[in-house]
Amino acid sequence: MIEQTELVVTEWIYLPTAVTTDNEAKITSQTGLDVMKKRNDLKKGIAVRLTSKFSIGKDPVLLYVAEHSYVIDFEDVIDKNELVRMFKNSFTQFNEKFEIRKLGTLLQNCALSPLDESKIDLEAILPLLV
Repeated sequence: MIEQTELVVTEWIYLPTAVTTDNEAKITSQTGLDVMKKRNDLKKGIAVRLTSKFSIGKDPVLLYVAEHSYVIDFEDVIDKNELVRMFKNSFTQFNEKFEIRKLGTLLQNCALSPLDESKIDLEAILPLLV
């Protein structure tokens, strides 16, 4: 059985002074994923951290970081498809929290850049769940 902990926003550093109506269209974003092995005597799992950075040129506008974990029974085998599903689920929750928190900021018309699944090294992550 796979259990998921609640996604928790660990950083939301918003610098609105870098954004004006003149340069609002120049805002770029970048999204990243970090994965770490978790294990105890009863379960195995991974901790997931999603990071999104918004900027105008070199000027930062927002650093948004959220984390949560997947806790898995030892006998459960996770394959690449399940792992991709887990990361898609993580990104969906990450995006939902962003959509709520961005309201009232100068980023309300911005969207997170999607997570590029082709850049996720599933072969390196799967051994963490053995």
